[in-house]
Amino acid sequence: MKIVAVVGMTGSGKSEVARFFSAGGFKVIRFGDITDEAVKEKGLSLTEENERPVREGIRKEHGMAAYARLSIPRIDEALKLSNVVVDGLYSWEEYLYLKNSYGDRFFIVAVWSSPQDRYGRLTSRKVRSLSLEDAIGRDRAEIENLNKGGPIAMADFTILNTGSMSDLKKQVERIIARLR
Repeated sequence: MKIVAVVGMTGSGKSEVARFFSAGGFKVIRFGDITDEAVKEKGLSLTEENERPVREGIRKEHGMAAYARLSIPRIDEALKLSNVVVDGLYSWEEYLYLKNSYGDRFFIVAVWSSPQDRYGRLTSRKVRSLSLEDAIGRDRAEIENLNKGGPIAMADFTILNTGSMSDLKKQVERIIARLR
């Protein structure tokens, strides 16, 4: 069984890519679920204002590989039954942790979209929308504080999310075919 981790800047289309992997038989493990659960445990709503300090607190407590480390039990359980796609790898340390854990069964898919396209998506989406200022701030935080550039640079596959959903789906299908 294989594990694919999807990495990209906020609004690049990571969750859509993960959804297409799911349609191709991969079990989705979403790193963001850890944040969502922690925010809900605190009785807060799921907003960028509430999520950012929780994400930072989780990483402060468990290190920069926190989301990978905390997700290993769910990943291992899912790998017993199917290939796995991780929606939302963020840090270089998470990449290294998963690469060391799964070796040649581990692959990175980077999803790229221009900042202009991403900001347009983020400000208009119905769920988890961000203001333009929040989107720009999130980009800076991911690049400067989370070391997100490393996993993007080490990608085994890169998807350019600059066209239609049909085009995005075809790119994912080609990757799935190469992994088989």
